[in-house]
Amino acid sequence: MKIKVLAVLLAIMAGAALAGPMSVQVRNAKVRATPSQLGKAVATVDYGAVVEAGVAQNGWCQVTMPDGTTGWLHESALTKKRIAMSAGTSDAATGVSSDEVALAGKGFNEQVETKMRADGKLDYTWVDRMSQFQVTPDQITSFRAQGNLAGGAQ
Repeated sequence: MKIKVLAVLLAIMAGAALAGPMSVQVRNAKVRATPSQLGKAVATVDYGAVVEAGVAQNGWCQVTMPDGTTGWLHESALTKKRIAMSAGTSDAATGVSSDEVALAGKGFNEQVETKMRADGKLDYTWVDRMSQFQVTPDQITSFRAQGNLAGGAQ
């Protein structure tokens, strides 16, 4: 009996650990209607956006955005750490894209990229191509079904 009570308390505490304001830590993420990669996208949030995280379910957090839209984000896209979106005295969002902020936050910027390209140390051909890929939920379902992967019949 004590073990069951302890397990329930631990589960509640794990969910509570994700509750509260959280920042989006990926370039952009689709907020889903259901806690699934195949759920309908109801909104997109960019790097640094702050959302109110609620209950967690199977690696997905229910979130509410500042405009009141609710949905689900995968917990890997969220962090408790506040992501500062400023440069100097003005808001960085007014002068740079969210892509540039995400890269700069990782210590990589346009100047570093230019130098590495000039030195022949970088070839972004395939990275650039991959960033253009768009995969629909129907294509994911078909891929899963063809490979007999979990969720293929969804």
